[in-house]
Amino acid sequence: MPVLTRLIPSPLVVDIRPGALDDLGCVLADERISHSGRLAVAVSGGSGARLRERIAPTLPGATWYEVGGGTLDDAVRLAGEMKAGHYDAVVGLGGGKIIDCAKFAAARLGLPLVAVPTNLAHDGLCSPVATLDNDAGRGSYGVPNPIGVVIDLDVIREAPVRFVRAGIGDAVSNVSAVADWELAHRVKGEKIDGLAAAIARQAGEAVLRHPGWVGDTDFLQVLAEALVLSGIAMSVSGDSRPCSGACHEINHAFDLLYPRRAAAHGEQCGLAAAFAMYLRGAHEESAHMAGVLRRHGLPVLPDEIGFTTEEFVRVVAYAPETRPGRYTILEHLDLKTEQIKDVYADYVKAIGS
Repeated sequence: MPVLTRLIPSPLVVDIRPGALDDLGCVLADERISHSGRLAVAVSGGSGARLRERIAPTLPGATWYEVGGGTLDDAVRLAGEMKAGHYDAVVGLGGGKIIDCAKFAAARLGLPLVAVPTNLAHDGLCSPVATLDNDAGRGSYGVPNPIGVVIDLDVIREAPVRFVRAGIGDAVSNVSAVADWELAHRVKGEKIDGLAAAIARQAGEAVLRHPGWVGDTDFLQVLAEALVLSGIAMSVSGDSRPCSGACHEINHAFDLLYPRRAAAHGEQCGLAAAFAMYLRGAHEESAHMAGVLRRHGLPVLPDEIGFTTEEFVRVVAYAPETRPGRYTILEHLDLKTEQIKDVYADYVKAIGS
């Protein structure tokens, strides 16, 4: 009988531990990513610049590029500057905006990308997508998966704790996103990739069920692994479906309707996921998710991030328009404004204040 298999797009190396940054050069050499040491390193002017002073002596063959922001123009400019060099790989060292710019530039130059995040704010650190601001607002650009992911938990602990909390919200929202994917499969016959769904769900559940807290090394390890696995799940499925459902539609609606007031991506996704679980009738799961989010200091009600009930109702009503063609519990219920108000009032009573 023939043996049927498929190749899973994933990083060649994933190194998550305290002190990992100090061994970056050795890891890339050992894995044959850059034996010569010729690297193009993209950094921010903030945390990345400070880390540059620390690790530059260990990367003597690297050329350093400071990235001003997270726009498409920034990414195109970065690619243009790197084009003159002859590099083995691109390293993105910094927050999500820097890594997304580095992803785009590496894809444009045909070079592998090594992601070295300095915070765990969302699952984009290992995803095949670069999210960049453009003239129309914000766009998502398909790019190859990072060939390597190096996460130094000591560096992560030094970042503002809000970034870790945001990552928690993004990770646990996988549970809601997979439930939406399964709903679309049942109702619309949408094809579901069981492996991608399993990876994404277990990543979310690992964070949801872990008893640790944001300053605990064991918990940070699990969170970092969950975010990496989320990126791999998206690569397996070929899109963001396993990690993006009603939770992300509501998040996008916040960003589009109230761009100057929107909270962090993961904060909005976590809040929206707990509400979406309630919408689909999973009331116990919704309450548990809200309890975990609260334990980690994350918002579960819109007024906790500065929005009124009326504004949240508007966000939920508008959310399906942010992802045309995606079927979630929002499209399934097709609630009108008054119905959203009523179910939200029930949700508030169910999870308490």
